Amino acid sequence: MKYSEGKEHFITAWGEVATNWGINKTMGQVHALLLISEKPLNADNVIEELDISSGNANMNLKSLIQWELITKKRMEGCRKDYYVADKNLWEVFRKIILARKRKELDPMIQLLDEVSRVEGLCESSNEFCRMVEQLNSFSKKADKALSSFCGKKPNWFFETMMKTMR
Repeated sequence: MKYSEGKEHFITAWGEVATNWGINKTMGQVHALLLISEKPLNADNVIEELDISSGNANMNLKSLIQWELITKKRMEGCRKDYYVADKNLWEVFRKIILARKRKELDPMIQLLDEVSRVEGLCESSNEFCRMVEQLNSFSKKADKALSSFCGKKPNWFFETMMKTMR
């Protein structure tokens, strides 16, 4: 396989996989492009490489900055903004988990805390309260586990994985 084919295949596949993280396909493709780029790219480079609109490129670059997967960089003598992907894969993985936690788990915990104030007065409300309590307990344990996991150093993760595989 030629470099250009491999690059295109990787960018396309990374975009597809990214939809499982809760981000759109194009955002995943922009991330893939920056991840494999040997030098910082500007929005025009992204537009040209991926054949997307400037609005689409700028919106996805902004979103990737919010997810903390890329950073903006100024190049000396140039007025354009350039972008660089975090290439530490442990950090990329950790940031994706934390972004998903903020987007999905934190609001769920807040909701469950709010609805846990319902008082059981009948069979239906008793069942509701029982399930809310179980979901709340599970969600808070998951939150604690994810926070702990994301606070660990990468060596811990890989050592644990290797022990598990033996």
